[in-house]
Amino acid sequence: MRTDDFWQLIDRARTGAGEPGAVAARAVALLAELPPEEILGYAHHQQRVLAASYTVDLWGAAYLINGGASDDGFEYFRGWLMTQGRAVLAQAVRNPDALAELPQVRAAALSGEEFECEEMLSVPWDAYRKATATDLPADRDPVKVPDLNDFWDFDDEEEARRRLPKLAALFVEPPAE
Repeated sequence: MRTDDFWQLIDRARTGAGEPGAVAARAVALLAELPPEEILGYAHHQQRVLAASYTVDLWGAAYLINGGASDDGFEYFRGWLMTQGRAVLAQAVRNPDALAELPQVRAAALSGEEFECEEMLSVPWDAYRKATATDLPADRDPVKVPDLNDFWDFDDEEEARRRLPKLAALFVEPPAE
């Protein structure tokens, strides 16, 4: 499976699906129709996407938007990002602060809605099981995850304002005068 095919499948799953969980369910159904080697290719691309999006500032953005983000919470946030499509995810990786421009993120600043989609992370495993009645084989060539040596204190409002000014304007209380 090529990268374009990976994202086209997600785009097809997004069409008419609505909620992120429905996107994941449609992705499983669409992927299960493909040959097992294509499902393996999808799994490898998903690992590459998750590795590329495993950055400190994106984690900080998830923390601000969702009111906190554990390791699992950050994984589920990136699952939600995948349901938003290639352009949104790529922009978020390049510039996590750009998430402040998404209408649903702006609305979440008022509503407190959190963005997670754990189901998106299990799409290749569920599709493979559905297609073959067996478990997805382990990846023999796992994608390396970047080292996060540049961690910052996500609760440090001043640092959040410096690194993610647009998101901080939405999700961090204004400084006391």
